[in-house]
Amino acid sequence: MPQEKKTDGKIRSTIIIPNYNGMKYIENCLTSLAGEPAGVIVVDNGSTDGSRELVQEKFPSVRLLSMEKNYGFCVAVNAGIQESEKDKTTYVILLNNDTVAEPGFVRALEMALDRDPKAFSAAARMVNLYHPERIDDAGDYYCALGWAFAAGKDKQREKYDKPRRIFSACGGACIYRRSILEKIGLLDENHFAYLEDVDIGYRAGIHGYRNLYVPEAVVRHAGSGVSGSRHNAFKVKLSARNSVYLVYKNMPPVQILLNLPFLLAGFLIKTVFFVKKKLGKSWLQGTAAGLRLVCSSEGRKRRVRFAFSHFPAYCKIQWELWRNLWYRVRL
Repeated sequence: MPQEKKTDGKIRSTIIIPNYNGMKYIENCLTSLAGEPAGVIVVDNGSTDGSRELVQEKFPSVRLLSMEKNYGFCVAVNAGIQESEKDKTTYVILLNNDTVAEPGFVRALEMALDRDPKAFSAAARMVNLYHPERIDDAGDYYCALGWAFAAGKDKQREKYDKPRRIFSACGGACIYRRSILEKIGLLDENHFAYLEDVDIGYRAGIHGYRNLYVPEAVVRHAGSGVSGSRHNAFKVKLSARNSVYLVYKNMPPVQILLNLPFLLAGFLIKTVFFVKKKLGKSWLQGTAAGLRLVCSSEGRKRRVRFAFSHFPAYCKIQWELWRNLWYRVRL
């Protein structure tokens, strides 16, 4: 792929911010972007708390798309990406509404993709909004147990100051190359929310592209700003559903069989974990919903079709799935 032409001084990225009842956070988020060289689109998912009106009144330069109800993260982001096509920007940046971007965030992400034409995405260094000395997410990984996890969660910020390749970029603060989105597709709206960013990073990997972590791009993140606590019934049910779907969608049958002992072990460990958290019912309901989704026409339609031309990429991904079992402990 040819490297995109640099256009110094011109806007090269459009920031997409999905918002649902984000009154507590959205003003600080948008204020932090005032000096960043990017267009901003807020996609409101039917908010009823006044946050949509706040954006309209206080940020007239921000484009606002209003949905009549909450269609979920994926639909909102995709609507924003489609709207941003009018800007003809090279890159699309996703940003959660419960974040505060530190200066230079946009340029740091852009420069990372400028340097690597085979990179699809780059993840920012997300730190805890209230304890910025601690990491919230330093790049996402996916392992053979069927688990996705964030590197560095709750660890010291300075330990994650080196750029590296990752499995996927957290959709809370990342950049995507528009030309590759046009090839591999947008976020899969079957997810509604959760693991959609792992899915799109997985798809990019199957097509031979890379995903990066960029520590120079820093965002402070409240975390669970909309859904509540780190573990709640809504999140657990959706995550369980999407975990099943993620495996079915991206792994060819032979790869599923190869990883089946790990996947079953991962499922059992998670079941025990959530039973202890008194969320076992939500986990099992989500798993059943995932099985129904993969058996549905909509689930089958979005499955990534195996192509022999991608075989080297599948081998590399399989190595990552095994290696990331160790990373799950180490990172």
